[in-house]
Formats: sequence, C-alpha cells, structure tokens
Amino acid sequence: MRVLGIESSCDETSAAVVSGNGDAVRMESLVILSQDVHRIFGGVVPEIASRAHLTAVVPVTRQALADAGLPATGEGIDAIAVTHAPGLVGALLVGVAYAKALGATWQVPVLGVHHMEGHLFATALDQPEAVPPFTALLVSGGHTLLLDVAAWGAYRLLGSTRDDAAGEAFDKVAKLLGLPYPGGQPIEQAAENGDPSRHRFATPMLHGGQKPGDEDYYDLSFSGLKTAVLRVVRAADAAGHLDEERPHIARGFQDALVATLAEKTARAARAFGRTRVVLGGGVACNRALQAGVQRAIAPMGGVVFAPSPKLATDNAAMIARAGHWRLSQGDQSDASLNAYASLPIPGLRA
Repeated sequence: MRVLGIESSCDETSAAVVSGNGDAVRMESLVILSQDVHRIFGGVVPEIASRAHLTAVVPVTRQALADAGLPATGEGIDAIAVTHAPGLVGALLVGVAYAKALGATWQVPVLGVHHMEGHLFATALDQPEAVPPFTALLVSGGHTLLLDVAAWGAYRLLGSTRDDAAGEAFDKVAKLLGLPYPGGQPIEQAAENGDPSRHRFATPMLHGGQKPGDEDYYDLSFSGLKTAVLRVVRAADAAGHLDEERPHIARGFQDALVATLAEKTARAARAFGRTRVVLGGGVACNRALQAGVQRAIAPMGGVVFAPSPKLATDNAAMIARAGHWRLSQGDQSDASLNAYASLPIPGLRA
C-alpha cells in the first residue's frame, strides 16, 4: 500500500510518500518547506502560517509525488493521510481541506492522523527496531508526553507537562539569553562551551521522596526552571556579565531539563519492563537529551532510538506512516473530517 501524507499543523508545510506492508514501510519521498518568516517575531504567528500553507501545499505535494516517481494525477496512491489534530486550526484546515479535495478527485480514502501519534511512528522510518513495545518520550514545542506503547494503537499516557512544553522552554530561555528562535539548537550549541558547575538549577518535579502512584511521579513542569533562569539572566545582565555567562547559563538550564526528562523516562521504562525507549519531536534531536536518557536506562540494558533531524521536526512522512498503519486496520475518515486544536491521541488506555 502506498500512502501520501500531508502535514500543516504549525509552520512547516510537508508532503511525503511511504509504501510497504506491516512494519516494513519505507519512505519514498519527503518534502518539508519551513516558514522562516516567524524568526522575525520570535514565535509562530498563526495567521501568517495559515496563509503560507495555502501558497505552499500544492507545489510541496506535487514535488513529493514527483520525487517518488509518481504523476501529479495521483496514480499509484492508495490513500491519503493528513494531520487533523492537534495544532493551529487555521493551518490544519489548509491540509485537511486539500487532502479531502484530492481524495475526492483521485477516489481514494482519506484518513485524519493525530500529530503526536505521527511522532511515535517517525523513528521507525529511520530505525526498523523502533517498534513496540517501548517507552516513548515525545518532546516538541507544544507537547511533552511520556507514554507506554504496548503495541501500535495501544498507548498509556503516564505523564505530561503541567505548563510549558520542553521545546517551549528552550524557546523562552533562548529569548532570555538573546539567542535566535527556535531556541533548541542555539541553546545546545551555547551549552557545549558552558561550565556545568557554574549554574546548577534544581531539577523540576523531581525529588527522592516520589514513588509510583504519586501524581507527580511521571509529570513534568518547566515554568519554575524558566523563572530560575530569568533571575540569573537579570542578575548577570545587571552586572554586565551576560555575554560571558551565556554559555554557562545555557548549560545549567539544559542539564536540569535533561536530567528531569531522563529520570522520568527511566522510571517509566523500569515500571513496565521496557528495554527500548523511543524519542520523538523536535527536542529529540538534542544530543545531550539522547545521551542523558541512554545513561539513565543503561543499567536495565535499555537502548534509546532517536529520529534523524528531518524526521524529528514536523513532517509528512511520520503522518503517512501512522496513517499507513491505521488504514491497514480498516480506519478511514468520511467527509466530516475536520481540524481540531486539541484532541487526545487515539488508542489511549487506562
């Protein structure tokens, strides 16, 4: 089965083609057009994002088809998968409306895919061993989720952030430090030259008294860490030392965030006996995070699987891959398919 995927949940317009059967699914093409205009504003402007998707979605999709050796008429495509939640509603509507129009024209089924479920499948396109059962840590600009994945479609949400997502925390701290948006890579680069002993920030929602069953055992929070960084930045700026302190502050922030994520993930892996941990989302590219989680699960013989940068960002290949699996289970959407800013991941179990 060959599936065309379309992704437009935020500020990347993407289309991709995947094909195969079962877990043997390969990526035939992937096109991602990022909207760099948002760098000017230090964050995504929804109306600008929606208008940019309108301009880009047709040529991006045609390029993905061409890269896969397929005609623009859709011959060879068996189904279309499109992100319909969560995300910016205006941006999502562009992809959903276009996918429904293509489906009607080509007379192929269309399936709405949850963006975060797409991130669960993304790493498997790079690394065939990144399949259930595993512990999943999804870390992006809008979401931070810790799940146990017993099988595709069978997910248990263990914990999530109570305020800022991990990627959002990176962006906000980068802004405090005068670094570019998005903040993940600039902070990681600055932290490489930082002294880990200069600024030791407390690891949020992490203390020795926690035990399984506690409300905060798996949950996360980064607002307090962000505030602690703000105070240090203001003090350094007032003293005229911000430039020299910048890499050390970045290192302290990153170390605290990584330590928290790594320990919470290790707790989940131990509790469910998982030896595989799959990372997903834009922050999954952070090498310190990958190394920190690997150290945390090494005593139990665990292995970390992280996506390549292209598959960690918002991309249509992961949407096509998740849609491929759901279509193989007989799922598909009808003409009422709509876009939603927020929606639970399908398949969540208690």
